[in-house]
Amino acid sequence: MKVAKFGGSSVANAEQIRKVAAIIQADPSRKIVVVSAPGKRTKADVKTTDLLIELAQYCIGNNDQAKEQTLNKVVNRYAEMVSDLGLQEDIKEEIYHDLKVRMNAYYANEHQMMDALKASGEDNNAKLIAAYFKSIGMNASYINPKDAGLLVSDEPGNAQVLPVAYERLNELRQQEGVIVFPGFFGFSETGTLVTFPRGGSDITGAILAAAVQADLYENFTDVDSVYAANPTIVEDPFEIKKMTYREMRELSYAGFSVFHDEALIPAFRNGIPVCVKNTNNPKSEGTLIVAEREPFDDPVIGIAADEGFATIYVRKYLMNREVGFGRRLLEILEDQSISYEHIPSGIDDTSVIIRESQLTDGVEEQILARIKTELTVDDVHIERGFAMVMLVGEGMHNSIGVIARASAALSRKGVNIEMINQGSSETSLVFGIHQKDADVAVQELYHEFFGSRVPV
Repeated sequence: MKVAKFGGSSVANAEQIRKVAAIIQADPSRKIVVVSAPGKRTKADVKTTDLLIELAQYCIGNNDQAKEQTLNKVVNRYAEMVSDLGLQEDIKEEIYHDLKVRMNAYYANEHQMMDALKASGEDNNAKLIAAYFKSIGMNASYINPKDAGLLVSDEPGNAQVLPVAYERLNELRQQEGVIVFPGFFGFSETGTLVTFPRGGSDITGAILAAAVQADLYENFTDVDSVYAANPTIVEDPFEIKKMTYREMRELSYAGFSVFHDEALIPAFRNGIPVCVKNTNNPKSEGTLIVAEREPFDDPVIGIAADEGFATIYVRKYLMNREVGFGRRLLEILEDQSISYEHIPSGIDDTSVIIRESQLTDGVEEQILARIKTELTVDDVHIERGFAMVMLVGEGMHNSIGVIARASAALSRKGVNIEMINQGSSETSLVFGIHQKDADVAVQELYHEFFGSRVPV
């Protein structure tokens, strides 16, 4: 059994949905199909999920005129697909009715309304795609996550799957025909619809693959494979044929857009191999992601960069002798609901690297004031505008000179290194640099570690 998930670009219009049907028909083992909301049809287009977020905001703000205009935009997206696929008009009416019910329902708070409307993108697309599958003679059915037992924590926009869900979802193995399952959301134990973080259809696919003990989880997108670097930064980068879960997770965290960085965890924990494939070129072998892979000589498998970081610099003489200093520093951040990314430190100073977006109005001033007063430090200040450039590869663990090569490459381009951090697993090596240098850093590091390789 295979679980096949299709992203927004793969289900953006009728032409793409026909490709999805052909892919499912070509392999009888593809029994569960997880679908996203319709994505962009062109670069200038707007994703359906973004329209639904607008719709929810207008509903919350009681802007009736804008609300109706946006509702019509959403319905017209589906109406176009219904017409182009030759489906019955009642499907369009069903979608319109579903949206109106969601807009007018009672919600305990604004977050619940936002989740309900956002999730309608995947839910209604799954209904439409199941109807199309049936219309061309496929034995297919739409399954609602509530009926299937996809139970999640009651955290709007940030749901976590509950352990009991896996046992309930396992029963899907017994169902005949193809199951079309909407991604991105589940239901709390009290019956409230709750969404996963943005990009959560990948999470749904991984949960289902783990629950039904699939032989393979296929994640269909609009690229042939995962690349060794961002193709918009590096021209014609290498395709990665096989990589480990840890390598994929590190690259996702560092800005690779193929997966949400938490998306594959259910598959990882249950040893389900994952294959990234292209809806527009399904015969391409794609990238296989597994628990372990055979070692090879090249230490680095991929290079990624992510921007938008800030650094909290803290200096205090004899900091290293002060028991509990680090704990109290992190407690100040915890009180402001701020998570950290890295903590490089010296004897008398330490740096806490955080996402810059967490420094909302007033937060920066409160953090600085508390650190200065409660920890009696000699200096504390925040600098913004940093990028994290990451080298990833299981092969780095047994390779000598990776840091030297990387540092030399960055030096050649005049890129100043503000921070170096390598985890104990040695799967990744992170350089903190100014974000204005991010692209040239990735290009030079790619040239250093991939320039002499021969394509496989």
